[in-house]
Amino acid sequence: MAPKPSRVLLAQKALDERAGLKTAGFITGYRGSPLGNVDNTLWSISERLRAAAITFAPGVNEDMAATAVRGTQQLGWVPDPLYDGVFAAWYGKGPGVDRSIDALKHGNFTGSHPKGGVAVFYGDHGGKSSSIAHHSEQAMAAALIPSLYPANVGEIVEYGLMAYALSRYSGSWVGVKLVNEVVEQTATIDVDVMNLQAVLPEYGGAA
Repeated sequence: MAPKPSRVLLAQKALDERAGLKTAGFITGYRGSPLGNVDNTLWSISERLRAAAITFAPGVNEDMAATAVRGTQQLGWVPDPLYDGVFAAWYGKGPGVDRSIDALKHGNFTGSHPKGGVAVFYGDHGGKSSSIAHHSEQAMAAALIPSLYPANVGEIVEYGLMAYALSRYSGSWVGVKLVNEVVEQTATIDVDVMNLQAVLPEYGGAA
């Protein structure tokens, strides 16, 4: 699973640059989360992340990580910011969602920056590495965080980018559900990232 969130963030940076936006990225999660060695992969591409202005800062625990993500969306309160926005990502598995739901809920209620956005990558499984199975959409729904559900490796990248587009448009954090059958595999994918474009409705009331 490890390369996939980083691929999403790197792709988002490329899309922002093409759109003339000066953005930065931020990704954090609990180092003990067994979501496929995310931290090790992120450290292994640290120079590439740095060149793209993407910061990886592992959290002490999942809820502190979510609180750090919340702070990245408050750029509008900063005088003369260096960036137009910060797109951020949180990662964890089912138990991390359970213990962090208050932090996730408060982050979502605080909202996301229109040129930043938040993607919440959460891993659900059939009790493979935890005492019970997890099905976290209900917890996310209780925090009013919508979920996208990729069915294959390529869709993790596509849906991750759609999550940022939706987050920026709506002001909501957006979940991306990752299950074992999708996330714990290696695949060659053909995603035309630079031509992916979200179709967004106009703001305003009903006609």
